[in-house]
Amino acid sequence: MQFLNLLKKYVIDSQIYVSLMGTALALFFMFEQNLFRLPTVILIFITFFSGYLYTKYQHHRYYWKILVFNICCGIVSAVLILLNHNEIRLLKWFLIVILGLLYNTSFLENYIRKIPLLKVFYVGLTWALINSWLIVPEFNPEIFFISLLFVTALVLPFDIRDMKDDQVITFPILIGVEKTKFLAYFLIFLSLLIAIFSLKILFAIAFFLTSVITFLFIYFSETQKPDAYFSFGVETCSGLPLLFLILMKYF
Repeated sequence: MQFLNLLKKYVIDSQIYVSLMGTALALFFMFEQNLFRLPTVILIFITFFSGYLYTKYQHHRYYWKILVFNICCGIVSAVLILLNHNEIRLLKWFLIVILGLLYNTSFLENYIRKIPLLKVFYVGLTWALINSWLIVPEFNPEIFFISLLFVTALVLPFDIRDMKDDQVITFPILIGVEKTKFLAYFLIFLSLLIAIFSLKILFAIAFFLTSVITFLFIYFSETQKPDAYFSFGVETCSGLPLLFLILMKYF
């Protein structure tokens, strides 16, 4: 039990885990496009980690320390891009960072997180731009829609978890838990359909297996589930495509 508490505190609550899962999904598409580069992987992790820290600590007493940390992360990211890529990649990264700031910045009168129903699609959009625009030389529409639909579907169970506490209208509040699940199923199905017809065969199989597991996690999502079910279980679905790919290639 003590180990689980430490795991939750230092890996999950610290936003390290969600950042690793986001990076793993990006890695999956990097391998599919034969674009693996270690500096890019580091850049993606730093971007996810600093972004989720900023979102989590908006109203915390450590906010200014997190802000300074994020500025340092931004400098490191810019240096990584300029040393290993080009100014166009820097501009792409900067625009994605701006989108992240618009999502949840408390000093803005109306930020994206406060707009009813938009949050799930906005998170999916940000992840999709990283996978289909930031890490590739040219925009890849197939990877964009696979990521957008898949990540949006994964955000919906979190809305189910938070529906009793949310201050804005979310899909579970508006249409109920069961219809929200059907919406998530539909998004996963569309994402899988695109993956089957656009990804290389091994990658399509890995994504198919991921979709099956994701369906199950969505099916059993309920407000009374423990937080670890979502912050560890559902979150892990983002890393499953890479995991299944590794298992099929090397085992």
